[in-house]
Amino acid sequence: MSFNLDIRVVLGRLIVLLVLGLVFQLSSELPANEGLSEADFRRLHKKLQVSGKDPWRTIPWKISLLDAQRVAVAEKKPIFIWAMDGHPLGCT
Repeated sequence: MSFNLDIRVVLGRLIVLLVLGLVFQLSSELPANEGLSEADFRRLHKKLQVSGKDPWRTIPWKISLLDAQRVAVAEKKPIFIWAMDGHPLGCT
């Protein structure tokens, strides 16, 4: 049995292993996280709640294009279509 090893593949895997080992070593030296206190959690939870006053929340969004088309025809309004390809955070 013959193995054809590409040096780039071997070096790439070696670099990945070295980086993972370094990350593991550095993370094991960090102090253990105590976590959030109850007061900190409640404060952050309150801050992160949706207000409901945002203007975009008043728009009657439709998930189905056919439903949107029926409503648009009935109300004689245009359809706004947001379509994208790739990662939702733009990390493509």
